Amino acid sequence: MSSDPVISLMLAVPDAGAAAKWYAEALGATELWNLGSVIGLSVGGAPIFLGQPENNGWDDPRTAGTRTVRVEVFVDDPDAFIARAVQAGADGSVDEIRDHQMPWGPHRQGGFVDPFGHKWLVGDRSPLSAHEC
Repeated sequence: MSSDPVISLMLAVPDAGAAAKWYAEALGATELWNLGSVIGLSVGGAPIFLGQPENNGWDDPRTAGTRTVRVEVFVDDPDAFIARAVQAGADGSVDEIRDHQMPWGPHRQGGFVDPFGHKWLVGDRSPLSAHEC
């Protein structure tokens, strides 16, 4: 019996414990497990991991001097998701939420940069199905 794959990501952060606390407040993340420098979280059932780089071939955005990942999130209410993150200290000025006209109709999306330098784009669920373009 086979299962569908689950795709997740690990965000490089300078302090995994502090980042886990912020993601809990800002995104409602819950802890799955905690190894200290590597922490597994769940955001609404979606797994996400935090790790402190230790000279192992990757870095957090501030150390790298550029974005190292763009996180895409699809939810029922992107406005509320972004507002919660901004209230917790995210920078919501990078991509204000708005409706985008797509071949399948409107797609509501906006974004923020978290305090650790990661760019998040948050939209409704409309791109998650096949569409003819």
